[in-house]
Amino acid sequence: MKVSETNFDNILTVSATPHIRSSETSSRIMLDVVIALVPALIAGTYFFGLRALMLVLVSVAAAVLSEFVFQKITKKESTITDLSAVVTGILVAFNVPSTLPFYMVAFGSFFAIVVVKQLFGGIGSNFMNPALAARAALMASWPKEMANFVAPGADAISTATPLSGGEAVTLMDAFIGKMPGTIGEVSAICLLIGAAYLLVRKVISIRIPLVYILSTVVFLFAFGIPANKLLDQVLYGGLILGAFFMATDYVTAPVSKKGQVIFALGCGLITAAIRMFGSLPEGVSYSILVMNVATPLIEKFTTPKAYGKGGKK
Repeated sequence: MKVSETNFDNILTVSATPHIRSSETSSRIMLDVVIALVPALIAGTYFFGLRALMLVLVSVAAAVLSEFVFQKITKKESTITDLSAVVTGILVAFNVPSTLPFYMVAFGSFFAIVVVKQLFGGIGSNFMNPALAARAALMASWPKEMANFVAPGADAISTATPLSGGEAVTLMDAFIGKMPGTIGEVSAICLLIGAAYLLVRKVISIRIPLVYILSTVVFLFAFGIPANKLLDQVLYGGLILGAFFMATDYVTAPVSKKGQVIFALGCGLITAAIRMFGSLPEGVSYSILVMNVATPLIEKFTTPKAYGKGGKK
C-alpha cells in the first residue's frame, strides 16, 4: 500500500531537542523554574533593595523583547509564551551585581537571547547556557562594573566578596544571604528552597548538582583548602546557583547518567582549579561553559547504543 506524502506530514513531527518523553510542556517546565527562582529574587530584593528588582525586570523585558523582535524580523514563529526568555532574563540578572547600569544588563539579555540562543536555532539548539555566556560577555566588556559589589543595606560603598578577599562573614550570614555578591547567588537557603521545589516537581535530577558540589569540595581539599574552610567555598559565590539552576540545563548538559556524572566532575574540577590557581575568585560560570562545549564529546562516548545495533564485522 502506497503511503502519500500528506500522510507522512500527519504522523511525523520534528521538535526541538532534547527529545525526552514526558507529559510536561516547555512552558510548564519554565514556569516551574520561574517559581523556583522567586525565593532567591525575594532575598536579592530584600538585601540589595528595589534596584535589584528593577534590574531583574529590565533584564527580563530585554530578553523577551529581543526574542520577539528577532523572530519577527526573521519571520519565525514567536516562542515568547514558552517562558524560556523570562527564565534567561532572570538568570542573567541573578549573575550581576545590583549596582550594574541598566543598559548593561539589557545588553547581557540581548546577547544571551540573540547571539547564543536564536542565531543557533532557538530553544533546544544553543550549545551553551545563554545566561552564563551573557555573564562572560559582560565580564569581558565591563569588568570594573561587574566587580562593583555592595554589602547588603549599603547604597554606594563598594566592597569585595568573601571569595575575592573581602571581609569574612559568618556561615549563618552566608547561608541566609547577608553578604556581598550578585543578586541571585547570595542566599543559599533561598536557592535550596527553589532547588527542592524543582526536585519534587522532577524538573531536575539531583545527580549533576550533587556530583558538582561534592567534586568541587574534594578537589579544593586536594588543592590545599583546609577542611574547616570547605563549607565557606560552598556558600560563598555562585556554586549553588550554578549547580542547581544552570548546570542542569536540558539542552547543554548530557542526557545519559554516565555523561552527567562526567560533566559534573569536570565542572567541579575546573571550578576548584580556577578558585585556587586562577586570577578570578569565582570559577562556576566558566566551568559550566567549558563543559557545555564538551557535552557533544561526552555524549559521543557515553550514549548507550541503540538496541539491535551490531558492531563491526
